[in-house]
Amino acid sequence: MNIVLTGSSTGIGRALAQRLLACGHRVWGLARSDQSDFATQHAAAFRASRCDVAHWREVERAASEIAAAWTRVDALITCAGVQGEIGRALSADPVKWSATVRANLDGTFFSIRALDSLLAGAERRAKIVCFSGGGATKPRPHFSAYGVAKTGVVRLVETIAEEERSRALDINALAPGAINTRLTDEILALGRAVVGDAEYAAAQKQKATGGNSIEKVLDLVEWLLSPASDGITGRLLSAPWDPWATLATHGAELAGSDIYTLRRIAPEDRQKSWS
Repeated sequence: MNIVLTGSSTGIGRALAQRLLACGHRVWGLARSDQSDFATQHAAAFRASRCDVAHWREVERAASEIAAAWTRVDALITCAGVQGEIGRALSADPVKWSATVRANLDGTFFSIRALDSLLAGAERRAKIVCFSGGGATKPRPHFSAYGVAKTGVVRLVETIAEEERSRALDINALAPGAINTRLTDEILALGRAVVGDAEYAAAQKQKATGGNSIEKVLDLVEWLLSPASDGITGRLLSAPWDPWATLATHGAELAGSDIYTLRRIAPEDRQKSWS
């Protein structure tokens, strides 16, 4: 497959690049930092563009570079993201708060929008995997910008899935779980006063125990790129918690339900009457 991967220079993104290359795929990495050393090590299958996905013109330029070399893109993985502005929402720096949302949410949309025409030429079903994260399914105090952006990513995925149902396209959101990356180190470095007691304690425990398995994240991405996941679209799947490996056996049932989506819950959904 020809795969475009954003955020490919560090953390989960770099681990994904290595896994995908080991599986024999061709990978084009987009990142703000230089990746020439990695590209040299994998000259036959890895190419890169220096790009800040929060800026449309840079993403558009990178897409043009890809189009000049590849006639198609079979899959897009949007892994780029930042925690950005952290602290109480009502004392946050408005400019930094907005920049955090732009990097995570606009960066996801810009990548999908810029590569859509190349994805339309995919060899079989086009696949898009978007990284969601902490704060998308419940409030995450002190991380409002990150949580709001990641929630927006999920709704974007759901909306595109509905709009493009007639296409051979599967788009899903992935929740990686508590993986030890630079984001964990950022929380510990900022301290309790900024991130809050609960987040700091969770980061300490995660660092000490090793956190969730990154292998499960890589396995889920690989599954979402494979024919085994064909027709599963518009879902938010948790790498460590959901039984994603068996979802193909429930494809028809899943398509007619709102399982693994973000939805409003009314009292009657919990068999309660508040009238």
